Amino acid sequence: MIDKKANRLRRARATRARIKLQKMDRLTVHRTNLHIYASIISADGGRVLVSASTLEPEVRAQLANEQGRGGNVKAAKLIGTRLAEKARAAGIETCAFDRSGYRFHGRIAALAQAAREAGLKF
Repeated sequence: MIDKKANRLRRARATRARIKLQKMDRLTVHRTNLHIYASIISADGGRVLVSASTLEPEVRAQLANEQGRGGNVKAAKLIGTRLAEKARAAGIETCAFDRSGYRFHGRIAALAQAAREAGLKF
């Protein structure tokens, strides 16, 4: 029997295989019930170029008075914008979106939309 996590990881492998053929940096997303994490990983060495998450002190301060803190759409939008700003500062303009097998819905879609609006192309 295949569980939810195994299915998600199988979908993630398929996506990553396609991105690897494109030889592009990839924006990966990981979410938990309490937090959301996003990073841009280089195509050649697999190094993390820039990252953002709801665990960063500045982000936590912004979300301190919010209900749900890091586990909601507002936090995902904040992380998407923050990641795009860090990427532009590092000279990254384009990347492939790796949703890690999650559905493009809710927090994942909000993060992607915010990153696009902040100037990241994928």
